[in-house]
Amino acid sequence: MENKKGVGAKAGSLEGKGFYIVLFLCAAVIGVSAWILIANAGTNVEDDTAEAVTVDISDAAVTIVPAGYPVETEENEEDDEADAEETAASDAEATESSAAEDTQAQAVLSSGVVSYVWPVSGSVDVPYSIQTLMYDATMADWRTHDGIDIICDLGTQVIATAAGTVVSVENDDLYGTTVEIDHANGLHSIYANLASEPPVSVGDTVTMGQVIGSVGSTAICETNQVSHLHFAMTCDGLSADPTAYLPAA
Repeated sequence: MENKKGVGAKAGSLEGKGFYIVLFLCAAVIGVSAWILIANAGTNVEDDTAEAVTVDISDAAVTIVPAGYPVETEENEEDDEADAEETAASDAEATESSAAEDTQAQAVLSSGVVSYVWPVSGSVDVPYSIQTLMYDATMADWRTHDGIDIICDLGTQVIATAAGTVVSVENDDLYGTTVEIDHANGLHSIYANLASEPPVSVGDTVTMGQVIGSVGSTAICETNQVSHLHFAMTCDGLSADPTAYLPAA
């Protein structure tokens, strides 16, 4: 009887300890589960926070500066201001120069001075000679020469030596087809030995450099010479040396 009581007492003792072990294990499981939930919750919070501060820049304007391109700095801004001031000064000088040229041009016009250009390009074959007689191979005699004969090819375009008004287009008995232009202030220019039917008429206003005819072979008094333009000028109705008005050749 004593032995049975001892075994029963030990069994009861073990059953009591088992209960506490099971309780401890349950508590441990609950604790681990709680820790896992808390950890997952923290991760979700961090993820949510990260998503909240993300900015969409797909529609943002972006300026790309090429390599080597000068980035605007205070120093560059100072250089730009200096360049702008220099440009303004240059423009001012140009304006003053242009105004001075206009004033000079007005003074020239008011004084009656007119600039001239050569009617054709070429060397002078027979010079101007109104006081000294020269031998004329075509006419076989000695006579004065009231203009200059400028060597040029047949058909060369002849231009107005200055602006003016055409006052005569005629066929002279000696010098052939001739055009005369009045440049005002008593100065006239005369173009002879032209081809027939020049492209200007009496009363036409011409500008310096405008084509008024072409070189022909209509001057019967100079047919033995090389192809040329006979060019003469008069001042107040008197013969004048054209080279006194034309620029140096």
